[in-house]
Amino acid sequence: MTHRSRTQRLALLSASTALVTAGLLPSTTAFAAPAPAAAAGAVTAAAAPTPTPTPPPTQPSQAAVKTTDPPSGISAELPGKAKVRSGSIPLDGKTVGARVYGVETPGGATGFAVYDVPGDRLPPEDALQGFVNAYGLMGGGTLTSENVRKTTVDGHPALDASLTGVDGTEKLAGSIRIISDDDHVVMALTFVPEENEKDLNAMHKQLLDSLQIP
Repeated sequence: MTHRSRTQRLALLSASTALVTAGLLPSTTAFAAPAPAAAAGAVTAAAAPTPTPTPPPTQPSQAAVKTTDPPSGISAELPGKAKVRSGSIPLDGKTVGARVYGVETPGGATGFAVYDVPGDRLPPEDALQGFVNAYGLMGGGTLTSENVRKTTVDGHPALDASLTGVDGTEKLAGSIRIISDDDHVVMALTFVPEENEKDLNAMHKQLLDSLQIP
């Protein structure tokens, strides 16, 4: 991959992630309002139908809810009914869909994102850098990845990393796993305020243990 194409792909991912994943950042406005616009010149997410996660909303709000991304069949158990954000961006002459399923909890926020792009077109390292860059594009603070570790999940290339950041005046801790399969890039994310960091590992482990990629 040339430096130019790598940069272009990171810019596109950053714009998409900034617009789509804002709901996963635990704050007083999480999941409540549209994500802030990305920096000037960034690609704007196109309107897209909002997928309906399963099961129906009659499930208790803090019960373990199996949440499925309908287009891909990718699913995970989340601690409540997920709120969904979706968008699309142009990439290599095609439209790439992006969907995020997130739940805010008293201790933070957790969820997963699905990008309709083959993993070999967007390696996990590039996806992680794009996510970190996107946080800055949202204008709410800074984010740093550390303790980056390559792994595999059911034979798919994957990457785990710890996250630290600032959202306004609030310090955050987080964990992220990025998985590349033949048809999608999947991000599993958990954030907590720094004072709730003791809850981070358990929340993220529950997410990873329940994540299913057909």
